[in-house]
Amino acid sequence: MLRPLTSALRLLRPWKPLQTRGCASDGAARGREIQVRALEGPDQGITEILMNRPRARNALGNVFVRELLEALAQLREDRQVRVLLFRSAVKGVFCAGADLKEREQMSEAEVEVFVQRLRGMMTEIAPSTRLGTQNKKGEQKASTAVMGLIETTRGLLPGAGGTQRLPRCLGVALAKELIFTGRRLSGTQAQVLGLVNHAVVQNEEGNAAYHRARALAQEILPQAPIAVRLSKVAIDRGMEVDIASGMAIEGICYAQNIPTQDRLEGMAAFREKRPPKFVGK
Repeated sequence: MLRPLTSALRLLRPWKPLQTRGCASDGAARGREIQVRALEGPDQGITEILMNRPRARNALGNVFVRELLEALAQLREDRQVRVLLFRSAVKGVFCAGADLKEREQMSEAEVEVFVQRLRGMMTEIAPSTRLGTQNKKGEQKASTAVMGLIETTRGLLPGAGGTQRLPRCLGVALAKELIFTGRRLSGTQAQVLGLVNHAVVQNEEGNAAYHRARALAQEILPQAPIAVRLSKVAIDRGMEVDIASGMAIEGICYAQNIPTQDRLEGMAAFREKRPPKFVGK
């Protein structure tokens, strides 16, 4: 079992930069439903994916999914990207979930192909830290936006992994209750259940969750990039297997960290009582 695991966990691939990076202010990017923006200055290393489909409330349609898959494929190979944030460019909306109006016009064969692509996209973005929001008075935010966020960032869309991921998040009994009833949850309820990590009070601009996510990204930035990346792999892969296999996965990941300059730099910084300077090597 360890041989295929070793090949599956080889992360240290050659660095390959993005060919292009869209920005909300770039004329060429304005018409795109998915825009990619790399932050600069003290936030260098944080990259934002802006969802920009206002007429459909950022619903997951064909063009939207295709552009998002293209962006994820490029960003996956870009070692300059330390933290990836999903952000809506549409005020008051994160993501409405599946585009049912568009899907209604598809043939059965087209639906099957599209859902397969959607499932693959969800697999790419599901293992992420989550945020929910409340409005400025502390009341629960509109449940459609909250559930769209949860379905999108956790890969819980029906037919696109939801029946498999939700039981792993909440347990079988509660997952069945939510799926069978189609119940909508507020941000606070989602946090209590563990579907989101944080529920924040909304601000006047309607971007409180974004600011909390960016603050969290800024906490991650100073950490050793290779260790963070390998920790994510160990957790994600380890949760899919029994504990003994999970320990083996952790060992494989840690072995990749041992020869890195960053590991030695971390120990030296601790010994010298100074901030570490990680280089990702």
